[in-house]
Amino acid sequence: MIQEPLADAQIAARTDTYFNRTRAIVARFGDKRVTYAIFLRRPVLCAPALLTAWLQEVARARAQEFEIELTSPEGAWVGAGEPLLYITGSFQALADLETLALQKIGAACVAAHNAFQMCMALPRAAFLAMEARHCAGAEMQEMMAYAASVGSRAAQQEGAKGFIGNANDWTAHYFNAPVGYGTMPHALIGYAGSTLRAAEMFAETFPHDNLTVLVDYFGHEITDALAVCRRFPALAESGRLSVRLDTHGGRFMEGLDPQESYAVLERHAPGALRRYRSQTELGYLIGTGVSAAAIWKMRETLDMAGFEQVRIVASSGFGAEKCAVMADASAPIDVVGTGSFIPEKWSETYATADIVAYDGQPLVKLGREFLLRGHKNI
Repeated sequence: MIQEPLADAQIAARTDTYFNRTRAIVARFGDKRVTYAIFLRRPVLCAPALLTAWLQEVARARAQEFEIELTSPEGAWVGAGEPLLYITGSFQALADLETLALQKIGAACVAAHNAFQMCMALPRAAFLAMEARHCAGAEMQEMMAYAASVGSRAAQQEGAKGFIGNANDWTAHYFNAPVGYGTMPHALIGYAGSTLRAAEMFAETFPHDNLTVLVDYFGHEITDALAVCRRFPALAESGRLSVRLDTHGGRFMEGLDPQESYAVLERHAPGALRRYRSQTELGYLIGTGVSAAAIWKMRETLDMAGFEQVRIVASSGFGAEKCAVMADASAPIDVVGTGSFIPEKWSETYATADIVAYDGQPLVKLGREFLLRGHKNI
C-alpha cells in the first residue's frame, strides 16, 4: 500500500490550515483525549483499510497510540449517516490528520459499493478491473483497486464470481492475482494493420497465453472475430480465445441498426423490451456501442459458426446501471472489463469527521447526536 509521507511538515502542508492552528493551540493550552466519528451521508460498503493503515503509521511516527474501532467489518453494508469507525487518541496528535484521513475513506467506500452492485447484477460474469487509466494519479489508482476488491469479496460471499483480477501488476495483489491481465489495446491493432495480424503477433510473442482480441477497431466486429477464430481453431475450441467488444457509442456494431437490434433481442430476450425503460436503459439494450443486442448478435454468430467455446469480453461504460440492464436481457457476457465503479458523483464520496467525546465525556455539535450511538465507551 502507498503511505502518505509521515513527516509532520509534509502532513501540515497538505492539511487545512485551521487544523494546524488547532494543533498549535492544543499544544499551548493542554492536550485532551478525544474520540472522532467518521461517516458518509449515503449507504456504502465499509472499506477502511487504507485509512487505518495510514493512521497506524502516523501513530508510530509520533510515538502515539490511536484506538481505532470499526463499527462494521470490511465489506459490510453501512447505512447513510452511520459511523464507519471511531478514532480515539491525543487531540494534539490527531488534530491535523482530519483532512488526509477523510481523503482515504470516502471514495473507497462508495467505489466498493458500486463494485458490489455490478458484481451482483451479473453474478455469472467475471470482472476485470480497468480503472487505472481513469484515475488521477497513483494514490487514487490504489484506492480504486482496493475498493473494487472489497466490493468483489462481498459479492463473492453472495455467490457471484466477482473480480478475478485487474489490468496492471502494481495493484494485482488486491485481487490475489500474481500479475495484471490483458492482451492488446487498439494501438496494437493499428500498428499491425489488421485485427487478424495483431492476433498473430500476440500469439507468436506470447504463445502460452490465452488470447483476447479487440474486434471493433475497423468496425468489422463480426468479420474480424470469425477470421481470428478460424485462424486459431485450437484456442477457440479449448476456450482460450475471447473476443472483446468495445464499440464506441458513436456507431452500431457491424450488422446492427435499430431494426436489427430490436430483432436480435426479440429472438433472445423479448421480455427486456416490454418493460418500462428510460432512454438510457433503452440505449443499453438496442442502442449504439456495446449494447445487449450487440452481445447477443456476437454470441449467436459465433455459435452458428461452430465457435461455442469462444468467450465474449464486454467493456465500455459498464457501471451498475448498465450491468443491471444487461442482466435483465440475460446478455451472454463471460467477462466484463470496467473501471466504472469509480464514483460518478464525487460529492457523494465526501466523508465527514466530528469529535464526539473529550476526555471520555460525550460532546458533539448540535444535530450530530446520532454519532454518539454505537461507541462502546460513550
